[in-house]
Amino acid sequence: MKNNDLARRVKLLRSRKGFSQELLAENSGLSLRTIQRMENGETEPRGDTLKRLAHALDVSSDEIMDWTIEEDRGFLTGLNLSALSFILFPLLGILVPLILWISKKDKIKDVDQVGRNLLNFQISWSMFLFLGLIGNILLTQYRIHSSGDINMAILMTANLLNIGLFGLTYFFNLTLVIINTIRIQNEKATWYFPKIRFLR
Repeated sequence: MKNNDLARRVKLLRSRKGFSQELLAENSGLSLRTIQRMENGETEPRGDTLKRLAHALDVSSDEIMDWTIEEDRGFLTGLNLSALSFILFPLLGILVPLILWISKKDKIKDVDQVGRNLLNFQISWSMFLFLGLIGNILLTQYRIHSSGDINMAILMTANLLNIGLFGLTYFFNLTLVIINTIRIQNEKATWYFPKIRFLR
């Protein structure tokens, strides 16, 4: 890679973070002269210097050395829609987007943010679904134990609650995926709620 390409990349990453050369030097623990030499194409960061620079800019080392960030709304849309695999099995709504996110998070603009929001929501949704089902099973066991026999009314109520839980949570997830797909097409940030921030 030519030093001039690297210089442009470092400058662009620095300006995206809103850093001056002095602030980048301070945050990375590198000298101001080192930052200036990199941005003038006089030197390439290697080893510890590269790690410090990447950490200060909140990017991977590969993103600095082999930067191919591009805009691709089609991939963002596909990433978002991949969560619909939860319809087949809830955990697929995590695994399929996870694989896509890992493969492109440093290569396509906004994939990292969209992927994190989507995955945090899908993990939270799956936990809520499974905890709801387990809670309903425990409640049914308790009601059977309290009544002393297996009552058809209790089993029918439990089944209806399970169907209702599945129906409402699936509809909610489907609705949010569709809404956020439209938001991506309109170049707006995705919005998933509720979600626990497992991936930060």
